Amino acid sequence: MATTYNYQPDYAVSPGSVLEEHLAAHDLSHAEFARRCGRSAKLVSEIVAGTAPVEPATALQFEKVLGMSARIWLGIEADYQLHQRRAVEAEDEENRAWAKHFPVNDLVKRNVIYGPARDSDLASKLLAFFGVATVDAWHTRFDARNIAYRDWPAESDKFALATWLRLAELEAANQAAADYRASTFKNALRRVRVLTRGDAPSSLEEAARLCNESGVALTLVKPLPRMRLSGAAWWLSRRRPLIALSARHKTDDDLWFSFFHEAAHILLHGKKVVFVDGANGDYDDTEKEANDWAANALLPRQPWQRFLAGGAFSRNAVSLFAEEQGVAPGIVVGRLQQERRVPWQSPLNSLKVKLNWAGE
Repeated sequence: MATTYNYQPDYAVSPGSVLEEHLAAHDLSHAEFARRCGRSAKLVSEIVAGTAPVEPATALQFEKVLGMSARIWLGIEADYQLHQRRAVEAEDEENRAWAKHFPVNDLVKRNVIYGPARDSDLASKLLAFFGVATVDAWHTRFDARNIAYRDWPAESDKFALATWLRLAELEAANQAAADYRASTFKNALRRVRVLTRGDAPSSLEEAARLCNESGVALTLVKPLPRMRLSGAAWWLSRRRPLIALSARHKTDDDLWFSFFHEAAHILLHGKKVVFVDGANGDYDDTEKEANDWAANALLPRQPWQRFLAGGAFSRNAVSLFAEEQGVAPGIVVGRLQQERRVPWQSPLNSLKVKLNWAGE
C-alpha cells in the first residue's frame, strides 16, 4: 500500500518581493506607485516589507497599475501566509516532541510519507497521515478509542499501534464493500475455511473479495517495530467492519486463526470497541469467546474430540485429519500446540506453511 501526499515546497515567495521586482521593471518608486494606486506610500512599504497583506481591493488596484491579475496577487499572498503558518506549526516544540514517538523511517520505506527534509517536517506529515489537524486532535481521537487487548497492553507501543491501525484504515479505504450483512459474512467464512489449504497470497485475495461482498474490509499490514499483535477488528462505521491482520508469526496457522478470531469479534461483540489481539492466551471472557469460536469454526468440536481420542499425532495422522476436515494441516498442528498436546518445538512444525513478505 502506498499513500502519498502532495509535495509542499520548503519556501514561498512573498507578495512584497514580487511587487519590488515589478516596480523595478516599471521604474516606479514606492511613492509614485502609491499615488497611482490611490493608496498611502506607507502601505506600499509595509507590503514590500511583508508586514501588511495584499487584500482583494489592493490586488485590484495592483492589477490596474501593473497589469498582473488580481487573482495572481491574491494567490501569492495566500501561498505566503500558508507557508508562514506552516513554519510556525513546524517550530512548535510540543509538535516536534510528539512526532519523535512514531516509526517514521518505516513509513518512509513503505512510501506512505515522503522523507522529511528536517525534524520540523515530521509533525505536519504525520498529522496529515492520521487525518487530524492538531496533536490535541490526535490524542482525542486515539485516546477516545475503546481498545480491548487480547494480551497485556504494554506489549505494543501506543504510537506504533496507532500507526499500524491507521495503515489498515487507509488500506481498507481502497476496498469497495457493500453494507455489512451477518448472514452473508457467515457464508463467506465457510468458504474461507476451505481456502486455508491453498496458496496464502491467492487465498487471502479471495478471502478479501468474499469479505467485501459481505460488507467486511480485510487488510494485511506488515507489523511495525515495538508492536506485538496478530490482528485487530473494529467498525469503521455503523455499516462497515474491518479485519486487519499482521502475519506476525509468519505461519499459516497463526494467520488463519487470527482471521477467524477477528471474525468472531465482528459477529459476536460490540461496534464501539477496537479489539487488538496479540498472544493466543485468554485475556478476558470476550477474548476467550472469540478464541473458542475461531477454534470450533476451523476444527469443529466433535471431530476434534474424536481425533484427540485416537492419540496419534504423527505427521501422517495430522495430514489425514486435516484433509478430512478440509483445512490446512498447519492449523491442526497449531491447535495441538495451543492445547499443549505437542511441544512448540515439534517436527510437526514442518506441516506449517512459512510466510514471508515480498522482498524479504
